[in-house]
Amino acid sequence: MFENLSDRLERSFKILKGEGKITEINVAETMKDVRRALIDADVNYKVAKTFTDTVKQKALGMNVLTAVKPGQLMVKLVHDELAQLMGGENVGLELKNRPAIILMSGLQGSGKTTFSGKLANMLKKKQRKNPLLVACDVYRPAAIEQLKVVGASVDVPVYSEPDNKNVVEIANNGIKEAKAKGYDVVIIDTAGRLAVDEEMMNEIETLKNAVNPDETLFVVDSMTGQDAVNTAKEFNDRLDFDGVVLTKLDGDTRGGAALSIRTVVEKPIKFVGTGEKMEAIDPFHPSRMADRILGMGDIVSLVERAQEQFDQEEALKLQKKIQKNKFDFNDFLNQIQQIKKMGNLKDLASMIPGVGKAIKDVDIDDDAFKSIEAIIQSMTPKERSNPEILNQSRRTRIAKGSGTSVQEVGKLIKQFDQTRKMMKMMTGSKASMMMNAMRGKMPNMPGMPK
Repeated sequence: MFENLSDRLERSFKILKGEGKITEINVAETMKDVRRALIDADVNYKVAKTFTDTVKQKALGMNVLTAVKPGQLMVKLVHDELAQLMGGENVGLELKNRPAIILMSGLQGSGKTTFSGKLANMLKKKQRKNPLLVACDVYRPAAIEQLKVVGASVDVPVYSEPDNKNVVEIANNGIKEAKAKGYDVVIIDTAGRLAVDEEMMNEIETLKNAVNPDETLFVVDSMTGQDAVNTAKEFNDRLDFDGVVLTKLDGDTRGGAALSIRTVVEKPIKFVGTGEKMEAIDPFHPSRMADRILGMGDIVSLVERAQEQFDQEEALKLQKKIQKNKFDFNDFLNQIQQIKKMGNLKDLASMIPGVGKAIKDVDIDDDAFKSIEAIIQSMTPKERSNPEILNQSRRTRIAKGSGTSVQEVGKLIKQFDQTRKMMKMMTGSKASMMMNAMRGKMPNMPGMPK
């Protein structure tokens, strides 16, 4: 996500590297390069020009402190302006009614049905809502069945009328069902359509007027770039939607849609889809996205994802086990499974400041944990709880059972021992940790370079 744009912007800032002060000439040269980078990222030309003109005026109008280098100042100005370009601040859902109604709209293939399930899952888990999905895509074969599969995967019921083709009736009946059974949010999944399809556009316009939703969201595939922005504008002219959802932001996208859509459509980006898993949905924070574009990581979002998956009480129990050196393979396996729930591994790593650039050409397979899980699951309960009994004959049996080699099993056990020692050290006093680090006694984390 945004890798090419990040690289181009970094090269642009190098123009100011070593410069003693900001001048009209070096700022103009830098901004010219930034504008090219934005246009290459499929950002609307007018948006890119206005953006660079604004940054240039601000840079030339500032008295640069001696402690701030011109390059650093330019990064700060570009960061703030990028955040502003994408909306400035996070805008959440406004669900006032009971049941609150969310109407989903978008093009065919934008990921609207899957996102409806992700949104229901997020509202259920994070906001303790009781959502109902309503299937109003009566045209696409198996669309209702797809929504039922999505709903089942997140344990959210789906209301449907397979033999009814009147979407207004289906939606109203779904809302009645929600009122009768105590659901407090209704998410209406509609048919994907083309902006040029007048009949379909009329239908969703009529549907919106009939159900009067609290939120109308427009779902768009961010990989379609500037086409996504143009389509969003056409939809907004007809529907006057409340917010945008960008899906597939984890794909090979240049970022133009995310950077242009707020200015062109004048509606906020409310959510982004960052993967295929049902948990892969994030509220859109312009400032955090600007951090990531400029290679600063997004540690706040990373911590939030971790907090969602890790239970406080379990963490305290685990800490006590570590202190007593009782951390075993059951705990190790549990930690792996928690990490996997947080999302795409490369996406998670890129949230750590400084890591994104280092791993941009590294292929991190989401199945990287499979062999480790297979090895641990091939151990007996006694072996998992008592790793010290894993002698050579046991290792040979585990290797056969997991489809791995004895060397791989030995390597995992060695890494586990290193991890356990390191974790015990980290639960000790800070002074002790610092002394060990200074003496060079901190072991390497498994899989990390020295």
